[in-house]
Amino acid sequence: MQTRMESTFGPTFSAVAPVSKAETTGNYKQHRRTPSSSSTLTYSPRDDDDGMEPQVFAEQPSVKLCCQLCCSVFKDPVITTCGHTFCRRCALTSEKCPVDNSKLTVVVNNIAVAEQIGELFVHCKYGCRPSASGKPGAFEVDPLGCPFTIKLSTRKDHEGSCDYRPVRCPNNPNCPPLLTMNLEAHLKECEHIKCPHSKYGCTFIGNQDTYETHLEVCKFEGLKEFLQQTDDRFHEMQVTLAQKDQDISFLRSMLGKLSEKLDQLEKNLELKFDVLDENQSKLSEDLMEFRRDASMLNDELSHINARLNMGILGSYDPQQIFKCKGTFVGHQGPVWCLCVYSTGDLLFSGSSDKTIKVWDTCTTYKCQKTLEGHDGIVLALCIQGNKLYSGSADCTIIVWDIQTLQKVNTIRAHDNPVCTLVSSHNMLFSGSLKAIKVWDIVGTELKLKKELTGLNHWVRALVASQNHLYSGSYQTIKIWDIRSLECVHVLQTSGGSVYSIAVTNHHIVCGTYENLIHVWDIESKEQVRTLTGHVGTVYALAVISTPDQTKVFSASYDRSLRVWSMDNMICTQTLLRHQGSVTALAVSRGRLFSGAVDSTVKVWTC
Repeated sequence: MQTRMESTFGPTFSAVAPVSKAETTGNYKQHRRTPSSSSTLTYSPRDDDDGMEPQVFAEQPSVKLCCQLCCSVFKDPVITTCGHTFCRRCALTSEKCPVDNSKLTVVVNNIAVAEQIGELFVHCKYGCRPSASGKPGAFEVDPLGCPFTIKLSTRKDHEGSCDYRPVRCPNNPNCPPLLTMNLEAHLKECEHIKCPHSKYGCTFIGNQDTYETHLEVCKFEGLKEFLQQTDDRFHEMQVTLAQKDQDISFLRSMLGKLSEKLDQLEKNLELKFDVLDENQSKLSEDLMEFRRDASMLNDELSHINARLNMGILGSYDPQQIFKCKGTFVGHQGPVWCLCVYSTGDLLFSGSSDKTIKVWDTCTTYKCQKTLEGHDGIVLALCIQGNKLYSGSADCTIIVWDIQTLQKVNTIRAHDNPVCTLVSSHNMLFSGSLKAIKVWDIVGTELKLKKELTGLNHWVRALVASQNHLYSGSYQTIKIWDIRSLECVHVLQTSGGSVYSIAVTNHHIVCGTYENLIHVWDIESKEQVRTLTGHVGTVYALAVISTPDQTKVFSASYDRSLRVWSMDNMICTQTLLRHQGSVTALAVSRGRLFSGAVDSTVKVWTC
């Protein structure tokens, strides 16, 4: 009578009779055949098991070694975030822990539990058979099979060499199935032994006795050494061919990498060609500009030579040649205005960087201070007494104390940018869009005295003399009486807006948008000359007068400065050192200062 033993949790185990120490050796333990040994054993297959391999335990495993999700002995046990242990597959396929309902995430392998399971004894699979009940996944001990139980961790080692492992006859697959223990005896009686030279064409098939007789007469036996050498040679060729295939694969891989490298090099080369083309275009532009400057200088020299041949210039005086003696660098944007405080040998420069820099022009030739206060481009500078006045695109005028270089007042002067400033007779004049405002200077305050109207455009140029104020707008110069502040004369010009005005003892000079410089007689108010040579807007004019001669300096958008002799109305020198449009001029003690869009201020002397 069979005894059936089942567990309410975990796998069913077999009833195994006790064994003696003599019957237990290492990892293998042979059990005696008892009636209970044929009990039906339940097995729950897993998807990752190989061919529903039976796992019949010799003794009932502890409940602690069973997974609470699949109710089977742990397979690849892992510890999850909740602290419990489950089969890896169960932990990955289940969302929540059945104990505390928390989310399952694998943390680490449970090596201790895996080692305990590996120590459990199971029946060799060649000692088990499907249950007679036919229930899927149910196995029972086969009394005719392998009698050994082995540790689960060494099961495969035993089963790989088990005497009860089924094998096939190597001579003929049609022979009945054999057990490993019976293979040797079968080979002695097998009637399907083939000649060892059958692969060369020998058709002999027989038993062991006829096999030995056949070898004595087999025609291939005498060629055995030759055939073996041929086989060896063929094997070597196969090995060589396999090596060549590997070499070819490697070469193809290298060829692919070389192709990628070549593509990258081509792209880099294209980029370098693009950069080269760009640099070549830039060089071409620079060369054209250089040729244009050289042509302008040649024209100037030709003009001077022609004048010399006519005897107009008189004797050549090398002391009158202006040279660049230095450069003030510090602004972060174009320089738009300059002003000199002769008493302290200070030069003030206003820039697009919204600052005013104070330069020492006598001793250190360095920036003494940077004045900050405007919220826009500084467009105009003017000095009256010991006060500096600055006008900006932020529509304000700031008053600065020159002694302390501190801001003392800010005036909201216009509704539009303050383009120009000039002072005379304790008054400050500011120019903007169609307006000139006259301010009385009272200490650090500016009191609005009058607004001059009747102007047709931006007032970009203001110059004051002892008796008159000169203002420039679109193709017009208005002359105002400095005391009555009434317009007393209007000069009509050509060439667009007036950007700059200079007044000498004998002439009124203006620079225009369209590159021209017009000259009028100061007494008759008649235009006496139009000076040409610049190829850009004439932004600024300045005058240096001596008892012997008067020189007018002009600054232009074309990046050049020109020196004009007012005695004969010709250009005596062209100065080319700036890298941008020249926008501002100032003179002091025979020195000329020029500010430009290249953010620098240059110093010129004879």
